[in-house]
Amino acid sequence: MTSRYRDIKSAITDPSIDIKNKRTFAIMGTVKYPKIPFSNDDIQVITTEGDRLDLLAQQFYKDSTLWWIIASANPNVLSQNSLFPPVGSQLRIPIYIQNILASYYVLNHLS
Repeated sequence: MTSRYRDIKSAITDPSIDIKNKRTFAIMGTVKYPKIPFSNDDIQVITTEGDRLDLLAQQFYKDSTLWWIIASANPNVLSQNSLFPPVGSQLRIPIYIQNILASYYVLNHLS
């Protein structure tokens, strides 16, 4: 698993911190997320107790770091800054993620 921030420019915010043991980073610029179009092939799930976006991403994409795709596809259901969807919510799980990832890289000027 790799972080979606791995190629985003970062800077050490406290130079007194021992870089070998602990880092604090500030994102330089804003991470941009692509719009995720609806597809008739998207999977619809009803959330249950214990569901988390990272666990759903692991289940459907085999990569927990792609939780942001599910979050971006469901802005009206999910609250910001939470990996926990409300129990009983219907979530759309996009299954064609190659174009979503390609758009993410283009929007953020990543290779």
